[in-house]
Amino acid sequence: MNLLYVFGLILAVRLASVFVVKTYYVPDEYWQSLEVAHKLTFGYGYLTWEWVQGIRSYVYPVLIAGLYKLLALLHLDSVQLLVLLPRILQATLTAYSDYRFYVWTGKRKWALFLILVPWFWFYTGSRTLANTLEASLTTIALSYFPWYGEGTAYLWPAAICCFLRPTASVIWLPLSIYHLRKSRQSVVELILKRFLVIGLLVAGLGIAIDTYWHGHLIVTPYEFLKYNIFNNIGSFYGSHPWYWYFTVGLPTVLGINTLPFIYGIMETVRKSEKYEVSKQLLITIFLTLVVLSTVEHKEFRFVSSLLPLCLYVCVDAVSRWSYRASSTMLWCSAFVLLLGNVLPAWYLSTVHQKGPIDLMPKLRDIAQDYRDEREHRANILFLMPCHSTPFYSHIHENVTMRFLTCEPNLKNQENFKDEADRFYESPNHWLSSHIPIHPRTALPTHVVLFDSLTEKIGDFLANYKLLHSIEHAEHRQLRTGRAIQVYQRLLKGEENTFNRDQLPSEQDIESQIFDNRFN
Repeated sequence: MNLLYVFGLILAVRLASVFVVKTYYVPDEYWQSLEVAHKLTFGYGYLTWEWVQGIRSYVYPVLIAGLYKLLALLHLDSVQLLVLLPRILQATLTAYSDYRFYVWTGKRKWALFLILVPWFWFYTGSRTLANTLEASLTTIALSYFPWYGEGTAYLWPAAICCFLRPTASVIWLPLSIYHLRKSRQSVVELILKRFLVIGLLVAGLGIAIDTYWHGHLIVTPYEFLKYNIFNNIGSFYGSHPWYWYFTVGLPTVLGINTLPFIYGIMETVRKSEKYEVSKQLLITIFLTLVVLSTVEHKEFRFVSSLLPLCLYVCVDAVSRWSYRASSTMLWCSAFVLLLGNVLPAWYLSTVHQKGPIDLMPKLRDIAQDYRDEREHRANILFLMPCHSTPFYSHIHENVTMRFLTCEPNLKNQENFKDEADRFYESPNHWLSSHIPIHPRTALPTHVVLFDSLTEKIGDFLANYKLLHSIEHAEHRQLRTGRAIQVYQRLLKGEENTFNRDQLPSEQDIESQIFDNRFN
């Protein structure tokens, strides 16, 4: 198969995901990349506590900031391009890593099929997440790894990977040991002239970039490990049992591809001498899962870098099976895998949690056009779980915005509660303590919240009228809801038209969502 055609096909799929995936996944997609880049380039925005404490590297945001700066110099820094181009950049890198996967696996048709169909990779492959970048770099590095013969080119992307996400070293430590054991070159020479030199060059450049932007000498990989691993700060944002990655995390990321992966494990165990690469990859996967399982805070995206390793095991086994399978069986298997990936990819990319993405254009219009009776610009208050939406990167207007923060207990205070917890514990008490209500013009001009909160703060919302109700999810949860609502402060003269008795009922809200869906 023509390699240019293959890359074109892969690139088309990844670029398509940029325009198809229109839902919210995790805050880090924006708050650890786009928001940081926007602050660096345009001088206003918000940096979360991770950037204040220095546990994040500026390497990835600086790349996006360079793109933003170019747009600004060309006077093309529209919010549409600020949102779109970083995703296109990441999608292009993902496409190249997919192409390298195809080459690494021997340019087999099953390799092309299995790298294109996984629902999780379609869902995250164009998102501006450090985990997506890590997975792409891991795939590229694996494709240059000296499985047969000699070579050290893989050390460059692997070293970058480890600097950006220190937990990636869990993957590369066993693979590096495997390389040293099988290499015909001197181990000491390899370590001193390749591993050490490349590692120091990458670390030196990364430290220089971080030192410049953080404003003082800093080694962000160490800070990352200190806070997230040694001090276990991550557990503040949730914890799972030790076996979660084995029973839920990795099987969910693989989805229906778990079936060929299990088949690949069985074949590799039975005929290990024929599956040398798969055997080493399975050892690496297992060790990585064991190490990651010792950390309380777990997320699906934390094992996304294992996806290329798992898919190689699938390709290796399924390709050999296909030689003895009937044509009907091959087509049926491909159809089942395709359907099993398309359905979750479609649902999660276009339906589930789409509210925050649909919300931002409406807030952008408010930020651009709204003026109150004193000709003051919008002042937006987000009464939502922290980081429930993108921020300045999707509005690109220097207006006042405030959200409920959720910094962890960095000072080890007793009975610590973050701002979001204090608010949800007693919403009306928090509002009376933090938001001035007299004169009315001192109130935020707009309030953004989930519909589950509306009835709880009805007295406060008596000063507002419902402006937008945006469909978000199918079910309400403790702090989120089925819809995101935008309220606008009443202007002078609107008191007799809108009052607390006319706050929309739940039935009215659901009716508006229904009408918006079909109009």
